[in-house]
Amino acid sequence: MSTVCLSNPERIAITHIQVRFGQVLREARRSRGWSQEVLADIANLNRSYIGEIERGSVIASIVTLHKLAEALELPASSLLARCESATK
Repeated sequence: MSTVCLSNPERIAITHIQVRFGQVLREARRSRGWSQEVLADIANLNRSYIGEIERGSVIASIVTLHKLAEALELPASSLLARCESATK
């Protein structure tokens, strides 16, 4: 198994998208009037994990992105596009 070394600008970009995805997720969840617990139940995820994603302290996998998008009845691409539009 190899280790990937990232330059500081790459780390900053990853951190930014990680935080922005958490913000997008929180906005989508709140727009439905859902608690983290409701979203977690529907997406079959742990509530504390939803909180970590929303705070930007973890990076959601593509599988988690899919589960969240399905729970929110949104295309996964829509969640990602919301992140990208804020980073430009």
